[in-house]
Amino acid sequence: MSIQPEGPSPHTTAVVLAGGTGQRVGLSIPKQLIKIAGKAVIEHTLAVFEESADIDDVIVLMAPGYAGDVERLIAKSGLTKVSRVVEGGATRNETTRRAIEVLGEGLAEGEDRNVLFHDAVRPLLSQRVITDCVRALERYQAVDVAIPSADTIIVTRTHGEDGEFITDVPDRSRLRRGQTPQAFRLSTIRRAYEIAAGDPNFQATDDCSVVLKYLPDVPIHVVPGDEFNMKVTQPVDVFIADKMFQLASTAAPQQSDEAAYREQLSGRTMVVFGGSYGIGKDIADLAARYGATVYPLGRSTTGTHVENQGDIAEALEKAYAETGRIDYVVNTAGVLRIGKLAETDDATIEEALTVNYLAPVRIARAAHKYLAETSGQLLLYTSSSYTRGRAEYSLYSSTKAAMVNLTQALADEWAGDGVRVNCVNPERTATPMRTKAFGQEPAGSLLSSEAVARTSLDVLLSAMTGHVIDVRQQDPTAEASNAGSFERALAAALNAEQADAAGEVA
Repeated sequence: MSIQPEGPSPHTTAVVLAGGTGQRVGLSIPKQLIKIAGKAVIEHTLAVFEESADIDDVIVLMAPGYAGDVERLIAKSGLTKVSRVVEGGATRNETTRRAIEVLGEGLAEGEDRNVLFHDAVRPLLSQRVITDCVRALERYQAVDVAIPSADTIIVTRTHGEDGEFITDVPDRSRLRRGQTPQAFRLSTIRRAYEIAAGDPNFQATDDCSVVLKYLPDVPIHVVPGDEFNMKVTQPVDVFIADKMFQLASTAAPQQSDEAAYREQLSGRTMVVFGGSYGIGKDIADLAARYGATVYPLGRSTTGTHVENQGDIAEALEKAYAETGRIDYVVNTAGVLRIGKLAETDDATIEEALTVNYLAPVRIARAAHKYLAETSGQLLLYTSSSYTRGRAEYSLYSSTKAAMVNLTQALADEWAGDGVRVNCVNPERTATPMRTKAFGQEPAGSLLSSEAVARTSLDVLLSAMTGHVIDVRQQDPTAEASNAGSFERALAAALNAEQADAAGEVA
């Protein structure tokens, strides 16, 4: 058994294999260009590698005729790690051969590198899997990613017109479902393909099988994958992946120290609707402390009513006239009305819809021209209630779900203008609105509005767009070292659902 000696990791390249078509999902374009959660599938995939500290650069092997589409998408998205887009071959093996050729260009004799081959249509890849693959390459020359099979696997044989019949039922405990990435030392996968080239019957559906067949002395280490690393190949996969992205939460990068906040906020202008109290006031106070010019607006302080389009326009015009710019627009204004819809009067319904939905739409429309000048950001707020409509929360839950969809839609719509749009999803938070609805609750059971404000500021200072950012007291899976962001998101959603059922979520 040949094991790679331990030592410093060489340069690591992610090769995103995007040579497939959209036939199985019923589209005339390659499936990797299908939009999911406001972005092309391949854009989500590339963003995962862009964020990885373990990846030095990315090469894309794209379906023939579509390389230009991907290049334009990359330029629009600001994906700096993508160094090259190359047309793939007619088969998976031919595409890998082309990638190996590109990777070998410019390498000195004896120089090696790590390479991770990943399907472009697996956009839910976790950072944990990437890191595990790269770490495994410190010792092994070939690495696969796989998960146990939850289903019983059967082997069949077709008997003419009688159909299929079972011939074997393998032991499920030894069966695994292969995923990507598949990781190699470049010299290893190149050698495997060189030997395979001499086989007139060569055919393989993945790259680890090439190493297994033609370099049998090279052990292929298996890294645990995860269930969320799904492959978008069927129409139902598009729907499932879209819902997964909607449930998933992204962490906002924190600034290194207090000076970093001051450096980025000094001289900036922020307008906060709903800034009279609670989260809005805390965001305004925090940003002002770091040198931003802040306009905290509210009914009780400035007489600003978000349900009044004239008030919105006037507030933005004033901020722009006095500072010459608007960098951030935040809307925390909202109302919580609980009760059975059939027993709710028209005035209450109209208030809930106007404040929680129509006002954010109007704020977004009015703010766009200002934010486009500064490449600024619009920040909205949702609630854990958005994941599922619940009894007596029909108005609140539905309007909060609308905020998520509005965020994703506007992030895509405004990307060309350089405007970012994100949505913060706080867990139960100690705010006057919540106290009014539920009264005093046990100490320590709620998030502080200051904690939500701090995360909100981190989001505003980030390059993120189109994301839902959870703010929680305790991550139920934080202690599970192998848990990915999607596992955590689902666990959080389940916890929120249980809390909602008990009437606790605002």
